[in-house]
Amino acid sequence: MISFIHTADIHFGMENYGRIDQKTGIHSRLLDFEKALNFCIDYALEHKVDFLLFAGDAYKTANPSPTQQKLLMQCFFRLYKANIPVIIIVGNHDNPLSFGKANSLDVFGNLPIDGFHVISKPTSLTLNTKNGKVQIVGIPWPSRNNISLQNSYTFKSASEITEYISMAAGQIIQQLADELDPAIPAVLSGHLTVSSGIFSGSEKRAIYGNDPVFLPSQLAITPFDYVALGHLHRYQNLNPNADIPIVYSGSIERIDFGERKEDKGFCHVTINAKSKTEYKFIKTPTRPFIQIEVKLKADIDQTDQIIEAIKNHNITNAVVKIVYYIPLGSKDSVNLRMIQQVCEDAIYLVGIIPVREFETKQRRATLKVDMDMHSLLNSYFESKLEYKNKKDILIRKALELQEEQI
Repeated sequence: MISFIHTADIHFGMENYGRIDQKTGIHSRLLDFEKALNFCIDYALEHKVDFLLFAGDAYKTANPSPTQQKLLMQCFFRLYKANIPVIIIVGNHDNPLSFGKANSLDVFGNLPIDGFHVISKPTSLTLNTKNGKVQIVGIPWPSRNNISLQNSYTFKSASEITEYISMAAGQIIQQLADELDPAIPAVLSGHLTVSSGIFSGSEKRAIYGNDPVFLPSQLAITPFDYVALGHLHRYQNLNPNADIPIVYSGSIERIDFGERKEDKGFCHVTINAKSKTEYKFIKTPTRPFIQIEVKLKADIDQTDQIIEAIKNHNITNAVVKIVYYIPLGSKDSVNLRMIQQVCEDAIYLVGIIPVREFETKQRRATLKVDMDMHSLLNSYFESKLEYKNKKDILIRKALELQEEQI
């Protein structure tokens, strides 16, 4: 029985919605991500797993700060000290745009110690664990830097090159799978976009339509027992009713406000025997993201209504966004300073955002020059909702005034 941790999308460097921690001098959001990763490592040490498989995107950018590098190394070296190997797949955020430059994770592969395996090009390796051998096929973020282009594609359009990269990477996966020993457990891991995957938050705008895309049938192939993916931030199994799970472990912490409703964590995977794989999703401790929506009533103080809604939530140390809807015809009279004071216990107030309901423009009444006064008035009042129920008396009074003027 071989067990391992599948995690991805650590994204050290996401420092939105926070502030500098007074004790450490480090941004609070960076500490949030470190806390989540250490929780994952604590679990790995407690359950004495055979290895940890990280499926890409350690940092926000390919140029992490020394502080971010230090924190990640401290976390991963806890596994090294416990003799737990770490398999690292290079993700798109880890990859520099320029050809020839080192990626942000290369340092782990160049340390003069055993225990770290960095996969920056499609390859396979056999890992000797305390519970036996396991084969791992690693597919880093597919790009022109690690997928060779045929000469005929060198000057093609961006979409044509992306399509070619998807096809070429799929062929590489099949070729590497064919070379594996079917008697030994095997895992496919990649930082990839699967066609049926569900995007989260800002991912929907940032990567949809720009990624090389793979079909589930290209990944869930013999002799793999489990497909461990990174890149999409939502935990999901894209092959739930089959023997080969295709799993995104998701990000370990919330990347942006669009992920506020999602559970974050990692997967504990167990391969009991060939074609018998079990896994469970383990939630990590995350910073609460709370969006408070208030539909204001016209006859009650607007600020009081919002404050009352805030009191219904535990906003202590949370990231908070307030959205309030202003009734039709009412002015915005919210006291922003008072709202900010009530939210002092929150670690960050994203915004206090008004939403106004605009009156639907009514179709003008059809008036003609040959219409008599009664018809003109009837058509006009019929088009005005506020006068419609009183039109008869208004028409009568108007005609009486007309008679007086004659």
